[in-house]
Amino acid sequence: MATSPAAPLRVALANGSFEQPTVSGVEILPDASQTQASKRVPGWLTTASDHRIELWHSGFNGVPAADGTQFAELNANQVSTLYQDLPTTPGTKLYWRLYHRGRQGDDTMALDIGAPNSTVEQRRFTDGNTAWGYYTGTYTVPAGQTLTRFAFRSVSAAGGNQSIGNFLDGIFFGTAPYVVLTKTAIPVGPLEVGDVVTYRITATNEGGGGAENLVLTDVVPQGTTYLPGSLRIVEGPNAGAKSDAQGDDQASYDAAADKVVFHLGNGASGVKGGSLPNTGTLPAGTTVEYRAVIERASGGKQISNTATASYENRLGDKPETLTSTSNEQVTQVKPAADLTVAKAADATTVTVGQTVTYRITVHNAGPNQATGVTVADQLPDGLTFLSADGTPGTYDPATGKWAVGDLPDGATATLVLRAKATKAGLINNTATATGNEKDPDTTNNADTVSVCVEPAPSCCDPCSTRK
Repeated sequence: MATSPAAPLRVALANGSFEQPTVSGVEILPDASQTQASKRVPGWLTTASDHRIELWHSGFNGVPAADGTQFAELNANQVSTLYQDLPTTPGTKLYWRLYHRGRQGDDTMALDIGAPNSTVEQRRFTDGNTAWGYYTGTYTVPAGQTLTRFAFRSVSAAGGNQSIGNFLDGIFFGTAPYVVLTKTAIPVGPLEVGDVVTYRITATNEGGGGAENLVLTDVVPQGTTYLPGSLRIVEGPNAGAKSDAQGDDQASYDAAADKVVFHLGNGASGVKGGSLPNTGTLPAGTTVEYRAVIERASGGKQISNTATASYENRLGDKPETLTSTSNEQVTQVKPAADLTVAKAADATTVTVGQTVTYRITVHNAGPNQATGVTVADQLPDGLTFLSADGTPGTYDPATGKWAVGDLPDGATATLVLRAKATKAGLINNTATATGNEKDPDTTNNADTVSVCVEPAPSCCDPCSTRK
C-alpha cells in the first residue's frame, strides 16, 4: 500500500468518451476551436482543415459504444489527428487508456504524446470492426515540458476512403487520483466535559483519475465516546443518515476497534462481495460526519486525531492501493471538577438550648483542580450560629457561605459548624457545593441532614410547694 505522493498539477482531458454534445445517429460537428458554432465538440481539436469531428451514437449502423452512449470517428471528412493540449508538470507520471475499433475492417491509429510541436509516437493500434480493442499505458512528462499534447493520428483505414476509419472511445489521459482529507470539529471549542462534538471529514480528489473503492476510517478520538446513530454522509453520493450496523449501507461503527468506516463514491456499498459492488469512484468532493461525547477524563486536556482513507488507482494494468491522512484536528477541553458533599450531625436529637454540631465535607473527585469552591449552608430558623472551623476556608454566618477556595483533584475540605437550638421541631439543613469548573455529576453536590429538636423539660418552683 502506497501513500499518495505530493499532488502534481492535476491533468485530465475533457470529454474523453465524446458524450458532449448529444447526437442522434451520426453528426459531423465543429471542434472546440470554433467558438461561433452553436454546437461543437468540447475539449477536442482536429488537424482537419475544415475543423470537423464526427460523433456517433451507440448502435448507429450496429456499432455499440465502448464507454457511455457516444464515440468518435477519427476520420470525419479527411484523414486527420484529434488532440488536446494540457498544462503539465515536468516529472509527472501520466496514465492513458483508450478503446479503438475499425469501421470497415482493420484500421490503424497512432498515439502521439509530447510538446505541441514535437510529439513522439508512443504506440500504434490496429483493430478490426467486430470488437473494441482496449489499451493502457503511461507517460512521464520530460523536463521543461509544461504543455503536453495528447494526439490520435490516423495511419490507415480499410477501404481507402479518407472520410472513413478509426473509431475512438473511453479515452483518459491524466494524473493518478489524489485524495485530500480535511477534518473539522463543530463547535470549534474550547468545549466542556459532556458536550457533543461533530467530526466532519471532506474527501476531495485533486488528481485526474477516479479514486475507486475508497474506504474512509476514523478512530473515535481518545477521551470521547461515539454517539450511536450519528453516522451521516452529508454531501456526495448516497447522502443521508447511515446505520451503525456493518454491511447494510455505506457506513458502520466498529465497536471493537472504536472506529467509524465509510465507503464513498458512486456505486459504493458496505457489502463486500454482495449484490452491490464494494467500489465507487469519488466525485469532486464528499463529506461525512459522526458525533462523539466528551468524556470526563478529557477535562483540561486536548482531544486530537486524524482520519485516514484507502483507495485504488485503476488507471494502470493493475490496481494500486493508495492512502491519505487528514490534518490533525485538535479540540481543547475546559477543566472539570466533580464536587461531592457529605453532611452529618453529631446528634440527630437534641433539646432546645443544646448545641447542634454539623460536620460538612466537600471532596473533589476531579479530574482537574476545582477553583473558587463555595459551600452554601444557611442555618434555618430555629438555629442560632455559635462558631465554625473550616479546613481550609472560612464560614460567614451572615451569608451562610463557606469559602473553601481552590481544591486540588482528590482533596477534601472539612467544616465543623455549631449552632444553638432555639425552637422545637424537625430542622432540615442542606449544604450545597459549587465551583468555577464544569461539574460532570451534579447529583452529589448537595446533602441534607435532619435534626429533631425537642422542647426543654419543664421545671417546678420548689417554693411553690411550701406550706
